[in-house]
Amino acid sequence: MMRHPRVWVGLLLWLAFSSAQAAWTVNMTPGVTEVSRTVFDLHMTIFWICVVIGVLVFGAMFWSMLIHRRSTGQQPAHFHESTTVEILWTIVPFVILVVMAVPATKTLIDIYDTSESDLDIQVTGYQWKWHYKYLGQDVEFFSNLSTPQEQIHNQAKKDEHYLLEVDQPLVVPVGAKVRFLITSADVIHAWWVPALAVKKDAIPGFVNESWTRIEKPGIFRGQCAELCGKDHGFMPIVVEAKSKEDFAKWLAERKEETAKLKELTEKEWTREELVARGDKVYHTTCVACHQAEGQGLPPMFPALKGSKIATGPKEGHLDIVFHGKPGTSMAAFGKQLSEVDIAAVITYERNAWGNNMGDMVTPKDVLALKQAQE
Repeated sequence: MMRHPRVWVGLLLWLAFSSAQAAWTVNMTPGVTEVSRTVFDLHMTIFWICVVIGVLVFGAMFWSMLIHRRSTGQQPAHFHESTTVEILWTIVPFVILVVMAVPATKTLIDIYDTSESDLDIQVTGYQWKWHYKYLGQDVEFFSNLSTPQEQIHNQAKKDEHYLLEVDQPLVVPVGAKVRFLITSADVIHAWWVPALAVKKDAIPGFVNESWTRIEKPGIFRGQCAELCGKDHGFMPIVVEAKSKEDFAKWLAERKEETAKLKELTEKEWTREELVARGDKVYHTTCVACHQAEGQGLPPMFPALKGSKIATGPKEGHLDIVFHGKPGTSMAAFGKQLSEVDIAAVITYERNAWGNNMGDMVTPKDVLALKQAQE
């Protein structure tokens, strides 16, 4: 009978000291921007005001219950009302609220002041990735989860940034005021980076604004903070702050890559080259729904292995990838992927998992369809 308490004590000690437990954090963090530190300071100010109020109120209650308890022979006072007390418990809370409202209002004004930005970035949420467009810079790209599938399926050891790593981070310059224009292409998402004190809903048909000014280089991670569907937990955000010189170099490289990608559309591709590129595109963009071996998750996400789409006319395959399928979870990738990547992933799907169609869709085919839509 005495063994049970020992078991519970041992379990509690293991929970307290086991190295497998995550860091136990109960407070906010100051962040890396002036606004985030202001928010933290405001949080701590309000917290200590609440602590003082709690100590005074509960102290008075416990003192009264202890000193004036019936067992000591205390007699209750007989009074109906007190104008003085009523005035005090009206004025004192009002003063406290004013003291709290002044710094809170100033902080909110700063948070919502998106004027005079140095760089504007449009952030668009998709199931389940982010699209970043640098307005006026001719640079845009998708940012996808890059955690290996082996880690997700417990076939490999999880690393430090499990589910918080992407193939292409959002890059911003240090010291510049960056304005975010946040929206969504499908369902409600939320763009949240705690270290920057930025958290805004991404709502289809609406554009919400936020901003940040990061003071030193670094990498800051966040996640979608809205339940946006099956892979909500696989939609991380990575922001990399670079010096202004390094950012200028990065931006020039991105513009050069964009120009090269346009050139690739005119290239004469072989089926083997498209299959190899399509393998990477599929395991970045399509694997969440259609699964690694093309088996899908019927009936919501149909299989591609042996399907009528992947083994039927390639024109029909191209049409559904480009336009999507209304009323289903199949998104339209015509504006999400380049001509090269659309052609590559279709060619891969038609020649993987035993489909072996032996044909191919070229980037020129995709470009022709895109031009026909314009």
